[in-house]
Amino acid sequence: MGIVCLKKGYNQVALPAEENPIMNPLLETWQINARITLYVLGAVAPEALKAGKALKLRTVAAQFAHIHNVRLMWLKEAAPDLLEGLDASGAGKFDLALNPDATELRTALDASAGAISVLLERGLESGKIRGFKPHATAFLGYLIAHESYHRAEIGIILTHAGHPLEKKVAFGMWEWGVR
Repeated sequence: MGIVCLKKGYNQVALPAEENPIMNPLLETWQINARITLYVLGAVAPEALKAGKALKLRTVAAQFAHIHNVRLMWLKEAAPDLLEGLDASGAGKFDLALNPDATELRTALDASAGAISVLLERGLESGKIRGFKPHATAFLGYLIAHESYHRAEIGIILTHAGHPLEKKVAFGMWEWGVR
């Protein structure tokens, strides 16, 4: 049985993980965010993954790869044991110059999202993520903000390159209740 520490003033209140009304919704929030990233990736035409290069920007593929690489960076810092097997499954760190294809990106993003879920579960139980301040809930906020920023960049790059996301997808990113 895990223990969850909820900060209350300067004191921490410990609750068994199964009794914590906050933990499961926080993990679900991360999982929805990860599915939205895959939803956007699934809407990008294969030829559009290279969009951005002519604009002297990181390509769309490199944006998705960067999201994955940042997840790996945090896993390396906070829970290196969770990196085991990611390289073997095709989910290792990407060279951003190589423009991976959608299948490679989907495999990697799916695997790194699963590993981050475990990291968050551990962090929410202990109240902290190694190498990140102030606490695990803020880490979740940081991850979602980072990935949302890059999803927006992807949309802008695609629009400028003549491959805008369909309106259904652009609005669908905001439908967290169905993702």
